[in-house]
Amino acid sequence: MTSASITDHRRAKRNVWVLVAAQALLGAQMPMIFTAAGLAGQSLASNICWATLPISMAVLGSMLSATPMAAFMQRFGRRAGFFLGAFAGALGATIGALGLYQGSFALFLIGSLFTGTYMSAQGFYRFAATDTASDDFKPKAISYVMAGGLVSAVIGPQLVKVTAEAMIFPFLGTYLAVIALNLVGMTLFFALDIPRPPVTPKDAPLVGRTRGQLLREPVIIVAIICATVAYALMNLMMTATPLAVVGCGFSTGNAADVVSAHVLAMFAPSFFTGHLIARFGVEKIVAAGLLILGAAGAVAMSGVEIEHFFIALILLGIGWNFGFIGGTTMLARSHSAAERGRIQGINDAIVFGGVTVASLASGQLMNCSGSDVQTGWQMVNLAMLPFLALAGGALIWLWLRPREAV
Repeated sequence: MTSASITDHRRAKRNVWVLVAAQALLGAQMPMIFTAAGLAGQSLASNICWATLPISMAVLGSMLSATPMAAFMQRFGRRAGFFLGAFAGALGATIGALGLYQGSFALFLIGSLFTGTYMSAQGFYRFAATDTASDDFKPKAISYVMAGGLVSAVIGPQLVKVTAEAMIFPFLGTYLAVIALNLVGMTLFFALDIPRPPVTPKDAPLVGRTRGQLLREPVIIVAIICATVAYALMNLMMTATPLAVVGCGFSTGNAADVVSAHVLAMFAPSFFTGHLIARFGVEKIVAAGLLILGAAGAVAMSGVEIEHFFIALILLGIGWNFGFIGGTTMLARSHSAAERGRIQGINDAIVFGGVTVASLASGQLMNCSGSDVQTGWQMVNLAMLPFLALAGGALIWLWLRPREAV
């Protein structure tokens, strides 16, 4: 290894640790939002069917921000994009807190939309980890950054338990804590050392493939499908979980503990997911993730005791980890540096488009598809089946293609 490559590897490792810290601290707001927003929405919405609409708005904001955020980072660099994301997270939490204070569901939804811009920026942490990494280090870099979510899995739900009833207005303290997380966490990005991409003149010829050409690439198509299905189904089930747990007679603290176990399971495998991908191949890890997601739905349908929620949500987290990190790795290996601004924005727009639909459907299925909570919970889990079949079929199609065509 030359001195230049050693220096590059050290820079890559430093960037990974900065992003791990950001995932741990700033990422704590996501389990907080996903635990609190549905329960708060249930009290603010005039129609209970729209209880999860705040979560849907957050995911919609992420989808709408994905392509502009990718273009912004391509022009101004990762650091500027991550600062912008943290600022949007603080702004969204401020508006959400004002909505809770005033009892305004509309204002609460607007705040959730801005939260989505932070979600979009956080989604690029995993891509940023690969910007200065060697090909061999890329899957491990992605996994390490995702593993930072282990800390956020502990911090976020515990903050919800401490802050949910800390003020007269339920969850107002939670949203004030989210503001503080963003303001403190954004300082981490001063230590990020990722070169700003060179500015391409408007009249310069296009470098690399067009968006249309990229989206006709079989590996890219399957990577996007699998990542979308893994993320959307995780969101479908997780969004409904606090409503199901509380609706089945358990406490908000129990719901926070279940979400905490789920988020831990989402990120704990990241310590070895990259190694598993390197050893067994990315397609096999994605397939394992889809099977585990199916197992999560089966456990959830087998009962509504608290242990059923814990086991199902832990399996859901592991399945998401394998499916999403695997899909991200497939995508990262399938495009050049010049193409990343095009395909990464498209990928996240599609992924979060699917997640938006899933989060909105979650509330509808949970609250409006049956006569009681248990029936709604069953419908949420049954809805996973066709999408698992879609992703599994796409993966099999890729496997069966002639090797030279892939």
